[in-house]
This record gives sequence, C-alpha cells and structure tokens, in this order.
Amino acid sequence: MVRTTRIIALLGALLWAGLARAETITVAVAANFTKTAEAIGAAWETQSGHEVRFAFGPSGKLLAQIQHGAPFDAYFSADTRRPQILVDSGEARDFFVYAGGKLALYSATLPVDENAETILADGDYRHLAMANPKAAPYGTAAQQVLDKRGLYERLKAQGRIVQGESISQAFQFAATGNAQLGFVALSQLHDPDSPVKDKGHAWLPPTGDYDPIRQGAVALTRSAHPEVVDDFLTFVRGETAAGIIRRFGYDVP
Repeated sequence: MVRTTRIIALLGALLWAGLARAETITVAVAANFTKTAEAIGAAWETQSGHEVRFAFGPSGKLLAQIQHGAPFDAYFSADTRRPQILVDSGEARDFFVYAGGKLALYSATLPVDENAETILADGDYRHLAMANPKAAPYGTAAQQVLDKRGLYERLKAQGRIVQGESISQAFQFAATGNAQLGFVALSQLHDPDSPVKDKGHAWLPPTGDYDPIRQGAVALTRSAHPEVVDDFLTFVRGETAAGIIRRFGYDVP
C-alpha cells in the first residue's frame, strides 16, 4: 500500500512538473504570414508542449502597439526595418530574417496572367485593392510596381485604388470581388484553405520592380518567458518550419 501511494505521488509530481513547465507566449505577426504562422505554431506546440498565441495585423500597427507597451513576447514583421528599430531602442534582441515574400496581382475574372500591364493601365475595372503603403510592406511593394509604370498617382486620382489596413484586408477585397484587381501576398494564393486557391488569375511582377520583401523577426526583451521564446524562434529557423514556409510560397533565407 505504501509503495502504491509513493508511485501515485511520484506520477502526480511528474505530471505537475510537466504542467508547471508548460508556458504560453504571445507573438505579434504580420498579417501576410497568418496561415503560415498558425501551421508553424501547431507544429511547435506538438513538439514543445508549450502554447503560442498570435496577434495578427499590419506590421506598422503592431510596431506601434509594441512601442506603447503591448505584452508581446516576439515580433514577426513583413520587413526588416521595423524589427531593427526595436533592436536599436533596446526593446528587442536576436534579429533574423525568417522568410522572403513575393507580391502577386490577383483577379477573379480578368486575365492578368496573360496581359497584366495592359489591364492595369487601361483595363475595365473599378477598383484595385492594395495594402496601405504606410502600414504594410506589401503595400509599399505594390506602390513601387505601379510607380514603375507611372500608374499609382493616376489610378489614385481616378479613385480606383482601394487601400486595406493590411494585406489580409486587401486580399479580402480581391477575393470577394469588391475589387476586380488586388495586389496580394503570393502566400495567400498558396494557402491550402484559401477561398481562391486554383481559381481566377494571377501575375507575379518582376522582383526587380519592388524592393525585396525580407521579413524579419525579433524576441522582445520584455518577455517573461525568454527561454520559451528562444525555443520557438529556434524552431522557426529549423527544417520543419522551413518546409512549412516554402509550402506557403515564401523563400527561406
């Protein structure tokens, strides 16, 4: 009886220790990386026994939240400039590039895969969706593509450009047909659960037409769980996460 009691006590102690070690971290993630981050997070949770929660949004808005004290443990931006700001201010550490993004022009009905240049300039469409260049790097890239063709100011003056707060909102405008054209992240078209997967038409602007979309991440120094954050970031740099990142249409550094 004594032995049985000791075994039960030992098992209980081991179970409690396991529960005590399980931590939850919160990671701020650029909207374009939503589905990819969720897939990576699920794989990491299975391996580590910890939990990760995500807050998705425009990179610029997330940066502002962090600078105003939001309780995030790590930050995944859609560019490298914003994470570096946090490193320079002492609010973040361990910067690295986790993915290379690609811009795509999508339309449910217009054959942009065949004649994107003509359609953008003279096509029969009412609205072109894109992310806000001031808040989202994919919006900056879209503006650069249009500027290279002398179209951005003209289309804006005509009221044809509709800006979403994030690349996710721009994608929704295009996916629902509220905008006949939309600059989106290629990953949004590769998402297995995307409502437009294998539908419509897409064109990839030459990568030389916009600044490289190098997406950077950092651990935030305010985190109460630095070891768990480090474990998550190490996982993101590993082969399992790299396979997930590639599957969603990104380049891996």
